Amino acid sequence: MRRFRFGAVVRQAESGRAWAEKARRLEGAGFDVLLVPDHLTGDRFAPVAALTAAACATGRLRVGTLVFANDFRHPAVLAKEAATLDVLSGGRLEVGIGTGWMAADYAGAGLRLEPPGVRVERLREALHVLKGLWGDGPFSFDGRHYRVTGLDQRPKPVQRPRPPLVIGAGGARMIRLAAREADVVNLTLRVLPDGSGPDVRDGGRAALEARLAVVKEAAGDRYPRLELGTSVMAVGELKADESWSAARTAPLEGTPQLLLGTRHDIADRLRHWRDEQDLSYFVLHHERDLPAFEPVAEELAGT
Repeated sequence: MRRFRFGAVVRQAESGRAWAEKARRLEGAGFDVLLVPDHLTGDRFAPVAALTAAACATGRLRVGTLVFANDFRHPAVLAKEAATLDVLSGGRLEVGIGTGWMAADYAGAGLRLEPPGVRVERLREALHVLKGLWGDGPFSFDGRHYRVTGLDQRPKPVQRPRPPLVIGAGGARMIRLAAREADVVNLTLRVLPDGSGPDVRDGGRAALEARLAVVKEAAGDRYPRLELGTSVMAVGELKADESWSAARTAPLEGTPQLLLGTRHDIADRLRHWRDEQDLSYFVLHHERDLPAFEPVAEELAGT
């Protein structure tokens, strides 16, 4: 049986001390991973510096991204940064990566938002480069999007053969890529091609179960070694004046992305999804839900 793991997305703090306290709170509450998003807009810390600080403030907590936007960095740059962070954290890094998708990031930075097919192809090449550069000896690659010639980067990651790769995926093309290349698949809503946001018409229990079926088919013999997860968007009781309102959570009904009810109700629902659908890694998306979710994480952590 797959073991439960819990992560939480943390975006910013008013000081380094406050950031360290947030990391230590997660560690003490039974969470496994502190995660930082990667966007150029909004009130968010940059991931590499934030994760380094969180790792230095804790001893057990793993750190990672949900997720690096591949289009923002050449994979050789990311490979070097990630290997360094893995060394500094004592082998506690998880590298979450996706194509990049938010139109506002691209527009604000003057970057071109390519069609989804191009971004997925570029990510596929980037994964090949990352894995190659984290391996032993010089690495070369000649692709459509990236070219690397005899590059032997050091330090190498502490975790061998490499840090775990987490791929966030909602569309079938990304899910298949994640099932074949990642160690952890984080299932999300499909993103609209224009980068304006998630496609809320593509939510609900049936859609999530269909995504899980795609993972299983695409992974083949790798499936037993994959960790499957999703993001929890709301926990406990919704209030009418909250920005994440009942209307916005309606597309998530029937899924573990929406966890309403008592602590015991939520724990039972997560056990069901773990035991029946192999979903065992749950990521709290909003810090505001931490008080409601902490007792659940403490009860289920490690089971």
